[in-house]
Amino acid sequence: MAQSRRPIFFNNKTGPVQVDSDLSVVHQFHQQLPNYSRTPLISLDEVAKKLKVKSVFVKDESSRLGLPAFKILGASWGSCRAIIAKTGIPTDSPLEKIAQAAQKESIVLFTASAGNHGRALAAMARILGIQARIYVPRTVNDEAIRLISSEGAKVTVSKKDYDGAMGEAWDEASTTQGGLFVQDTAFEGYEDIPKWIVEGYSTLLSEIEEQLEEEGLKADLVVTPVGVGSLAHAVVRHCKSKDRNCAVMSVEPDTAACLYKSLAAGKSTPVLTTKTTMEGMNCGTLSSTVFEDLQQGIDASATVSDFESHQAIQYLAERTVNSGPCGGASLAALWRLADTPSRPVWLAEDAVVVIFSTEGLRDYEKPLDVSSDDPVQLTQILTTINSSNPDLSEAAGAGETAIANYVNAWLQHRGMEAHWVEAQSGRPSVVGVLRGTGGGKNLMINGHIDTVSLSTYTSGDPLSGELRDDRIYGRGCLDMKAGVAAGMAAMVRIANSGTRPSGNVILAAVADEENLSKGTEAVLEAGWKADAALVTEPTLQDIVTSHKGFVWFEIDVLGVAAHGSLPEEGVDAILLAGYLQTALLDYAKKMPSDPRLGQASLHGGRIVGGEEPSSYPAMCTLTVEFRTVPSQSPESIMADLEDLLSKLANKIPNFKYSSPRITFSRPPSGLADDNSFVQSFIASAAKTLGNAPSPTGRAFWCDAGLLNQAGIPSIVYGPKGEGLHAKEEWVSASSIREVTNVLETTIRDFCA
Repeated sequence: MAQSRRPIFFNNKTGPVQVDSDLSVVHQFHQQLPNYSRTPLISLDEVAKKLKVKSVFVKDESSRLGLPAFKILGASWGSCRAIIAKTGIPTDSPLEKIAQAAQKESIVLFTASAGNHGRALAAMARILGIQARIYVPRTVNDEAIRLISSEGAKVTVSKKDYDGAMGEAWDEASTTQGGLFVQDTAFEGYEDIPKWIVEGYSTLLSEIEEQLEEEGLKADLVVTPVGVGSLAHAVVRHCKSKDRNCAVMSVEPDTAACLYKSLAAGKSTPVLTTKTTMEGMNCGTLSSTVFEDLQQGIDASATVSDFESHQAIQYLAERTVNSGPCGGASLAALWRLADTPSRPVWLAEDAVVVIFSTEGLRDYEKPLDVSSDDPVQLTQILTTINSSNPDLSEAAGAGETAIANYVNAWLQHRGMEAHWVEAQSGRPSVVGVLRGTGGGKNLMINGHIDTVSLSTYTSGDPLSGELRDDRIYGRGCLDMKAGVAAGMAAMVRIANSGTRPSGNVILAAVADEENLSKGTEAVLEAGWKADAALVTEPTLQDIVTSHKGFVWFEIDVLGVAAHGSLPEEGVDAILLAGYLQTALLDYAKKMPSDPRLGQASLHGGRIVGGEEPSSYPAMCTLTVEFRTVPSQSPESIMADLEDLLSKLANKIPNFKYSSPRITFSRPPSGLADDNSFVQSFIASAAKTLGNAPSPTGRAFWCDAGLLNQAGIPSIVYGPKGEGLHAKEEWVSASSIREVTNVLETTIRDFCA
């Protein structure tokens, strides 16, 4: 079975890159900076053996001019050249003169950064004796903010991503007296300073060349990380200039692959990014001046997961290289290259390879592995992620962001389409798409990624995901992370098979089903549709083709407020509400029935009235939930309630009311047994399992109601287990596998 991993992109159209400027002056400039020295070039003999090449070296940038990253090389040269241009002093001015000029003009340096560039610019401002103001995107962790602040900079946390933070920094620099924007990303009208930052990184390449020459060697391949592309641009300009013909491989996070996708598309292509531990590489748009040279000079482009970077960090640490996530990326990419079946011609057995460890060790949250395609393992992993609904109970809920990040990263790791849908801030859903060859029916697999509160889980760790005797335990394992995992696994099996169906497979991992179903609503409003849908809620592997809906009504019974000692003035709304409650009990006996769902029902969910015991209450509000069958609608129930209340008012003295209010409603769901999708799914289940149960109905509500209402015929089918919303919850591992098999067959049959 083929591996559905995003492949390495090999570029067969590389060639020389023209470099006009003399970069030797850059190296001379850096030697003026306090405590300048070359950083180590360390041999990795075991990696060389695995790669089957002569040598592999890592350029260790864990300590560069007092900072734990290489960024100071670009920040120092770029900011000083910018100050020279702004103040008009001679280009060859020494560092002392540049500082004096900056102080005289009250220059303030501005930039946006996810970490190391901002810290480096802040450090350079400190050296120059001026101020720095750094904007960071919303995904940056507290430790990175603290480190930037420790250099004396003012840090502003943006509510936006990297590109948005950069726009805010640009705007403030433009309106601040002495403001100077020093960014390593070029865009229209802003190109000189990013070009100087790229030139600043040339010192890194000059050092490597010197260090290899001392060993009688020269580089045949350099592996460079990519954010906005500035370092990669410097690498390409060095490796593809003059008489050098050194291959270059780039690496990016799976979830921020703007260069990879640009090379594949043949043009600069922005991407939407999500959280990654490789924060300095979490960029969705290439610098506007780099793509032409990168397209000409990058021989191979790879993406890696946070977990792969983490494994590389651990390996490097055992060999005395203290690396952070961005630093581990290059080694992770090299390991990917070692596993490539077809060896590129530029990777000969006598090749010398250099990789960059671009930052030192820093705190980061240990990432989860996204490489598993096994539905049981995926269920365990998803269960360990706290995704409790924040709006469901008084207990603090984590929300869906962390689990959405995982599902998104899992899809991106395989090169599948991943779309982030976040109509309400902090409540994201993820839509994954496996494109078919065209002309077939499209199938959606819908599953919610939120859970109820962890506080009600009292039998062990609610986030354990532990597997014991065919059972996985933990909050949400059954409801419904197992169903989401089964959908993911079935989808990737199709991708791995080498035979795509004609129709598309759409995975909708949605937020908020446990409360108001804002996730599926947002997915539908974003335009995602299909010819049919499977909602993988836990049905004990029953085929559920219908379920009840619900509608919430508030009804105010009106009284007259008065002192408790004045019955002649007061009218008791609370006691009068008793007549309404009795009438509703009688009404419930006559509610309609459905052959599969049974009789519709109602119950009083909440009653509120009165201020204190010594007063007649002026109002009593009763909240009633109706569980509905397909023959009912909110409008029909409203008409019944208006009639019921009118009769009470005519019959009971002093009984007054306000018109009922619908506060929330969801439609029932129902498909006929002869529906073509029902028949197709039954046939697929029988083909997979040997037999299939007859369609049935359930009293619960789920997102199938919204999907059917949107014209997407929907069936509910999911694994076996126990403990929904209870003190202990478990799901059957063998049932997860059976459900995955049924989903796989259904995709092949329905989307063919």
